Amino acid sequence: ALQLRRSPGEVCFPGGKSEASDKDEIDTALREAQEEVGLQPEKVEVVCRLMPGIDKMNHLVTPVVGFIEDTFQATPNPDEVSEVFVVPLEYFIKPSKYKALSYKTSSGFLTLMHCFIYDDQEHKKSFKIWGLTAHFAVFLALVIFGERPTFEVDYDLDNLISSSENNFINLYASIYERKKSNL
Repeated sequence: ALQLRRSPGEVCFPGGKSEASDKDEIDTALREAQEEVGLQPEKVEVVCRLMPGIDKMNHLVTPVVGFIEDTFQATPNPDEVSEVFVVPLEYFIKPSKYKALSYKTSSGFLTLMHCFIYDDQEHKKSFKIWGLTAHFAVFLALVIFGERPTFEVDYDLDNLISSSENNFINLYASIYERKKSNL
């Protein structure tokens, strides 16, 4: 939604800060999906958690992946969500509109930022998917399809999981070193 304090008008997956009542990241993800788009937790078959990422505010973000019925009809909370749309996962390895930007994080770590433009025929509208949302979508597509994308990625595709762990450790280490030097 445009009135959000953080990332107004940007495309993102449901999510947010954990609350004291959340047992873990899965509880947080399910609660946020229910609050934002009306997805009932019992309608989700949680499959896994992916390698965490760090957002532009240096918060740890852990993606939770689950299956839902294709008949699910979102009921967006207008205070948080202006539109809901569906993108085929394969789009994140074989996009029709894509560009990459070399990006230096606030901690000095150099990485690629993926930017996709998705033309949604149902809504007759284009959506820009970039940053951490695009990063998680690309990684999930790489895991699911096991194919080389039509663009460059920051992973060793022959050792996807270990290279994603190394990328995360390098990113986290660069943030930690920066925080330590500011003390």
